[in-house]
Parts: sequence; structure tokens; C-alpha cells
Amino acid sequence: RETLNSGNRLRRHGGTAGSAGYVSSGLRVHPDREHLIYPLGSTVILKSLSNGKQEFLHGHTNYVSCVTVSKSGRYVASGQVTYMGFKADVIIWDFAARKIHARLQIHKAKVESLAFSPNDIYLVSLGGQDDGSIVVWNVESKEAICGSPASPHIAGHSLTIQYSNANDNIFVSAGNGTIRVWELDLPNRKIRPTECQMGQLKRIVRCIEVPEDDDFFYCGTSSGDILKVNLKTRLLNSCWPVKQKFSKGVNVLKVLKTGDVLVGSGDGMCTLCSGSNYTTIKKVQLEGGVTSIALRGEGHQFFVGTEVAQIYRFSYTDFKEELITTSHNSAVTGMSFPFGSSELFATCSKDDIRVWHTVTSKELLRIRVPNMTCNAVEIMMDGRSIISAWNDGKIRVFSPESGQLSSVIHNAHSMSVTAIACARDCQRVVSGGGEGQVRLWELQPGLHKLIATMKEHKATVTCIKIKSNDKECVTTSSDGACIIWDLVRFVRNQMVLANTLFRTVCYHPEEYQIITSGTDRKIGYWEVYDGSAIRELEGSLSGAINGMDISHDGNYFVTGGDDKLMKVWGYTEGEVTHVGIGHSGSITSVRICPSRKYIVSTSADGAVLRWKYPHPS
Repeated sequence: RETLNSGNRLRRHGGTAGSAGYVSSGLRVHPDREHLIYPLGSTVILKSLSNGKQEFLHGHTNYVSCVTVSKSGRYVASGQVTYMGFKADVIIWDFAARKIHARLQIHKAKVESLAFSPNDIYLVSLGGQDDGSIVVWNVESKEAICGSPASPHIAGHSLTIQYSNANDNIFVSAGNGTIRVWELDLPNRKIRPTECQMGQLKRIVRCIEVPEDDDFFYCGTSSGDILKVNLKTRLLNSCWPVKQKFSKGVNVLKVLKTGDVLVGSGDGMCTLCSGSNYTTIKKVQLEGGVTSIALRGEGHQFFVGTEVAQIYRFSYTDFKEELITTSHNSAVTGMSFPFGSSELFATCSKDDIRVWHTVTSKELLRIRVPNMTCNAVEIMMDGRSIISAWNDGKIRVFSPESGQLSSVIHNAHSMSVTAIACARDCQRVVSGGGEGQVRLWELQPGLHKLIATMKEHKATVTCIKIKSNDKECVTTSSDGACIIWDLVRFVRNQMVLANTLFRTVCYHPEEYQIITSGTDRKIGYWEVYDGSAIRELEGSLSGAINGMDISHDGNYFVTGGDDKLMKVWGYTEGEVTHVGIGHSGSITSVRICPSRKYIVSTSADGAVLRWKYPHPS
């Protein structure tokens, strides 16, 4: 089996849906000034700044929790989260070879923070709150030198670590009520901490920045102020701002060559402060709390990442933000291509529907409905409207050019609307709900009418597909039934029962067979005429199959599910021809684009991946 070529991913930065919080300082610029480095789920992405090409570092078994780059750029290190009682990996990557240099296992449950020594000799790692230890590793020999509990007993958890810029034996750790400077004693294989004297101040430190000269270091706190501490004497020098603190805390700090300080705060404000008197020089409001600031070169240009999965580019001179990368920051629930066009596609998620340009991966349109989750999206055949199903029981219709709401069907279902399909006449829509009803609606400009309600399913309707003549449709449900409905008489034609929660169904293009799959990991072929089983394939070794699509010629189909693998199958042979490895979360939907050049897949970690279709027409 060949491994499918992962084409381009719609990038996602910041947290991953389901990971422990957001990745603090996850966005880095490589010292070669040519690559951005950031995590997406369990993958580390290297993105070229010149041509936008992406490369993927696969090796983690769960979400990446921290990323750092060595001063020379030779190594990249990343840590992950895992389950309680298991060890969380730290991986050191050889940047030039794009390979794993070392896999280090000692911390339990989570790696909180990582830092390389200035000459790439050591890597220091900090475990999460269930681990609470600091370990120093020798990068060359790939072995642990020594370790120690990160915080004193009277203090809370440590949250971050940073190395000094000149000395391979000195680093700083900080967290809830603790700031410590550590010295490595290599002959005795020990690290010795000195607690910094803070006087009466009690702070939770979120980030540390050590300027080039190593005289002082800065700590950003959850209270919204910044502490300046002398690295030699370990004494607090100053605390600022005194009055106008940074709202929602200081998440990230960067000191520029000029001595000025860049501050990223939890309310999405990126502020440039003077290094001498700490007054605000410039500030810009961004969308979502700032989680990362990465300087390119001397800081003439820098990149800012926020927790809503957006990356901005700034130039130091005019301090204007330019949005360069966007993505979903929670699970993508569905997607749709327009009829006969592969140029763009729509995806839906919590709070919004987005329309993307297929080849460039650029976001063209964002339709927001705050605090609601869109469960399914379809583009009408004439391309004049986007039909969407929402968890508040409404069907919303939007115009694709402007994103304006053109009509709403209120109370379309008593529970959430979970599946939707559009008829080819562009006037009728079939919807399925959480209560198990299937409803047929007629849409006219400015009004809508309920034509029929079909009650057979006992649980959530998960997928609906309409036959090309608009006279029949097939629905699947979590009750283990797949029903073929007559859309003229509104009665059941056939019913297929299986011991599974059905997730997805497809008509073969010739429409005499359907294929289904669900939580039993089987792919079932069924006769439309009498509902009899034709054959059953083992679709996956672990986890449900959530998404499926069949090519227009009916020769191949694609599947994706909880095993995170994208598989291409021959329809008649029932054999896997290609496997795509790239997703970090469960795959939620897959589609072959109408031109049969690409496959697009979405996943529960918010990623959208574009793959090269291996059997082009």
C-alpha cells in the first residue's frame, strides 16, 4: 500500500479541541528565518514562509502540549499529553533531516514546558501538575542527567521554564507562587534551585523572558502585571504596570533588541511597551487571547498566534496586523463541495461555517452564529444558498457570496437538527433530527413549508442522501436502522437493520446499491431494491467509521474514522488501495472533490486536510 500524499492542510494554530488547554508559545520561527513551526493535534508542522509549503513531523501518540527550537536551529523539541498513569514523550527532532533524533520518556501524563541550553548541549523539561518534576537531558547522549521536584512544597505547580542566553548551566522556572533560578552541577549530577525573593507579592507566572544580556528576566503573570527580577542576585527589581494592568493576564512576553517589550495578553491585545519606563507605545486588538509571539530574525517582523487558531504577521515599523492563517478551533462536524465545482468548499463547526479556496487553503468567507454548533452543511445545486443544520433545532439558509442570513426554519426539529440534504430541484430539503424524525421541507423565496414528517427512527438521524431523481432518499440513524424512503408517498420502502450505530451512507452512482458504515467498523453493501445484504468488509481495526464518499464513476470510495486513517477502497474488489496518515483527531467527514483531483477530510481536532486523489480521471 502506498501512503497517500498529504497535500496541504488548512492550518490550525493554538489549541486543539480536546487537548489540555491551548498550546502556550506553540508558534515558533526557526533561526533560519524561513520556517514557522507550530503544533496541530499530535503533529508538528513546519511551514515555509517563502512558498507556504508544509511539512509534517509525525511521532507523538497524543496532542502536542509544548514546542521549542534550539538557538542554532539544529533541533526542535516537542512534548505531549497522555493518559493518567502513562508516560508522556518528549521528542527531539533533527530539523535538517526532519527525523526523530531522540524520544525521551520520564514525565507522567503531560510535558508542560521545554527549553534548550544556549549551545544545544542540554534540554530541560518540565512535567505537568501530575508529574511536577524538572529533568535535564543530554541532547547528544539522549540520556537524563538529573532531575528534581519543580516547586517547593509550600508553592503551587510550575508552569514554564526558560534557559539563560549565555550559560549552559543556568535556567529559570516559574509558576503558581514560585520563581526559581536553577544551577546545574554536572560533576555531582545535581540541579540546585534558589528561590527568588518576591517580598509580599503572590503571583501565578505564565511566561518567562530572558533578554540577551542575562542581567534580568521578566515574568508575565495571570494578574496582568510583569515582574522584573535580577538574575544574579535573585531579587525582585520592579513590578509594572502599577495601575492599568493587562486584561486577562500576560500570556507571552518578548524582549526586542531595542530593549522594548512585546506583551501578549489574554484579552487579545498585543502591546509594545518602552524598555525604559514601560509606557505603552503601540497596541493592537486581535481576535482571541494571544498565546504566542515569535520573532523573525532581530524582531523587524514577528508572528502572533491566538487561541482561536489564527496567526497574524506584524512588521515592527508600522505595527499593523496581517492575518495570514486561519482555521477552526474546535471539531469540524461536516463539509460540502458545490455541485460540479472543486474550486471551493464549505466546512462547519462550533460558532461558524467557513468557505475555503481549495488550492490555496485560504478562508474566503466566515458565517458566524455565536454559541451554536453547526452539525451539517450543504451547498444547493444551483450554488445560490448554503443550507445548514444547527443544534438549536433551526435550519439556517445563507447566501454564499455575502454570508447573509436569507431564511430560517425555526423549530425544524424538537431537538437539534443533525443531518441535512438538498434535492436537485433546489426547492426541497430533507432534514433529520436528534429525536429521530425525518422531515421534508419546501423552500421558496421568503417562506418555507413542511411537506411531510416521517417517523420510524428511534434515535438521532446521522446521515441523509437523496437519489438523483429526487423521488427517494436513504437515512441512517444511531438506532441501528438504515431506511430507504419514498419521497412521493412519504412511506418506507426498505429498512436495513444492523447491530451498530450507523454513521454514514452513500448511494452507488448507478443507485442500485448503498454502502453504509458505523461503530461496528464494518462497511456494508446493500441492495436498494429489497434491502438484502450483498457483502460486508472489515473497514477499520479500531474505532468507528464516521465519514464516507464514493467517486462519480463508482470505482472507488474513501472512508475515515476514529482510527485517524484516510483509506481509499476499490468498490468492486473491496480492497484498500491507499492509506493516508496525517490526522491527529478522529476523522469526522471525507469528500472526493468533483474534479477528482483531491480528497478533503476534516477531523475532531479542527484540522482540514487536502490529499492528492490517487486515481485521477
